[in-house]
Parts: sequence; structure tokens; C-alpha cells
Amino acid sequence: MEPDTIVLIHGFWVTPRSWENWVTHYEAKGFRVLTPAYPGFEVEVEALNADPTPIEQVTVPQIIDSLEKLIGGLGAPPILMGHSAGGVFTQILLDHGYGAAGVAINSAPTEGVQVVPLSQIRATFPVLKNPANRHKAVGFTYEQWKYAFTNTFPEDQARATYERYHIPASGNIFWGSALANIHPGKDDNYVDYHNDDRKPLLFIAGEHDNLMPPKIQRSNAKHYKSAKTITEVIEYPGRSHLMPAQDGWQEIADRALAWALDHS
Repeated sequence: MEPDTIVLIHGFWVTPRSWENWVTHYEAKGFRVLTPAYPGFEVEVEALNADPTPIEQVTVPQIIDSLEKLIGGLGAPPILMGHSAGGVFTQILLDHGYGAAGVAINSAPTEGVQVVPLSQIRATFPVLKNPANRHKAVGFTYEQWKYAFTNTFPEDQARATYERYHIPASGNIFWGSALANIHPGKDDNYVDYHNDDRKPLLFIAGEHDNLMPPKIQRSNAKHYKSAKTITEVIEYPGRSHLMPAQDGWQEIADRALAWALDHS
């Protein structure tokens, strides 16, 4: 029996609002679509920009726990799709036994992926330039957003997405991810790359993504060593980081859904 529910997991610097086009698209196909917010993010973009306290306080274990409670209460396993940091959370959920199949779009890396392209250094510099940001919610200026999220968008669309979707990101979580590979023991973004029971996983990468370039997706996929699981990578030319809102997003949404249904 095919899954009838899709869970869309947002990344940093945005909220579930960033999935708005995909929600209506999938609902029109007859699916139940859920877009869970991180704990404390259950308000609108404007409220989080006015008071970023929930962003400063949230942790990865809290996010994963809230997602597991939601998905575990659905009955039949849903299709999981995550964008950016949501791609990491999708991988963690699959590793923990949740979901029928997973799609990670322009995903941030899980623990052990050490590829750090120069464009990513530039894109994340506003957060990592100052250790004091580890205790803050750090936003992008429009120019920083355009470089990291919408570098191939027309100017009017890039600015419109900034005004509609942008919120600050957790400096604490981002610094934790940056330091994960030099900490002893398991970090919050750990997955078992040898897990034979993990459900199929597709990475979708955008050719011109400055924040999470395709080489990160390819490296992340290669870390999975189980011969019993399916892990694939698709790269789309001309796309930047915010693929769920970029012109032609319907093609990405349909390809992701078709793949997940074929492999669930």
C-alpha cells in the first residue's frame, strides 16, 4: 500500500511557510501533507523576526523528538522530505526507523561529511565569523540571503522570497554542526551509515547552490555503506539553494514524489 501522507521538513533561515507551493501541489494529488514547525516556531515569520527567542532556545534533540512523536502517531509510515537542515533531520529520522522513504533536498551534511566548499564558507560566514553568535539567532541581510539561497533567481523573486520567508537561524545549532567532526563521540547530526534497515534515500542537489553545493550531497551519499539500502543522488542544473520556491519547482516536487513512491 502506497503512503498517503507526506511530511515536509523545513531548514534554517525559513519556516514551514517555505513549503507553501508544495503543500497545495501535493494536496491536489490527494495526499495529506504535514509541515511541522520546530518547537517554538509555530508562529508566523513576522513574529519570529520580531522576537527570535524561540530560535535561540531550540535544540536538535528537541526538533527530532517532536518530529518522531508526530510521525510515530500517524500509523502508516509517511514519505519524508526535508530541505537544507531538514534534509539532515530526514536522514536522522530514516536512521531511527521512521518514514517509508526519504528525500533530502540541498541537504546539510550529517556527521563525518568533511567537504567544505569555498562558497559554503562564504555563505555561512555571517554566523561563523563570531563565536558569540553561538548564543544568538543570526539573520541574513538581503545580499547575504541572495548569495546563499537565491543566487540564480531573478532580482524581484529573490527579494520577494527574502521578505516572505527569511528568519534568523540558531547560531548554537549551526556552530554545533560546524564543530561536529572535531568533537569526540556522537553529535546531534549523527547517523549510522551502515544501517541495513534504513529506508530508501534520495539526495536532490542544485548545480549552483552556494550554501550546500552538490559535492556535499555526493559526499554525504557516499558515506552510506550498507549494500541493502538504496541511496541515490540527482543534480538539477541551474538551481540554487531555495529550490522549493524557484521557478520550475513543480518538476522537483514531482520527481521527488515519484521516486519516493517507487521506492517506498
